[in-house]
Amino acid sequence: MKKRILFVFLSAFLLILFIRAAEGKKRTSIPDDLANVVDEEEDEQWKEWGKTTTKKSSTVDFDPPPLDYDFSKLNHDEIQNEMFKRFVGPAFGFIKLRLTTDSVSRSTDDVNEIATRWSKLLRTASIEITLMTVDLNTIMFTMKKGENTLELKDFILNQEDAYEVKIGDHLFRRHGDPPLDELIEMRRQKTSAAVDEL
Repeated sequence: MKKRILFVFLSAFLLILFIRAAEGKKRTSIPDDLANVVDEEEDEQWKEWGKTTTKKSSTVDFDPPPLDYDFSKLNHDEIQNEMFKRFVGPAFGFIKLRLTTDSVSRSTDDVNEIATRWSKLLRTASIEITLMTVDLNTIMFTMKKGENTLELKDFILNQEDAYEVKIGDHLFRRHGDPPLDELIEMRRQKTSAAVDEL
């Protein structure tokens, strides 16, 4: 009987100590009235974060041609350029990688790694894209939202591994770069000249 009484008193004593220890912790109180609080941590980047910058959200960028626009005066390329400005459906295309030098070769794993890296970076920009390796110099892409094609083009041409990107019938490369076919032909001539010298 004495053991039970001692156990009850000891339990009650420990419970009281625990409650007092919990009450003794210093609490930070946040007032409900925050009218006099000045938040100086927001900068312009923070205010712009999350705002969409796609063509879909801007009425200035999406300007359909007037109803009386005469397409008969335009050639095939000009009509395609007009259509490309307003493209919103799914898109696909090909990315040609920079040619490797004779001393450095690229494997299928290297191309897969490049495609995976680009895919992850584009997803952080909310661009849904699927990249697939075609061969050692080509990556194919598919996009669900074609309105992001211009952002994709800018991204790809800023990557050091990419040489040119083809979206539909449009071929884009950095300013001043020769067409890939010319570059291949120049390399072939250079190689044949080196072989002829031997």
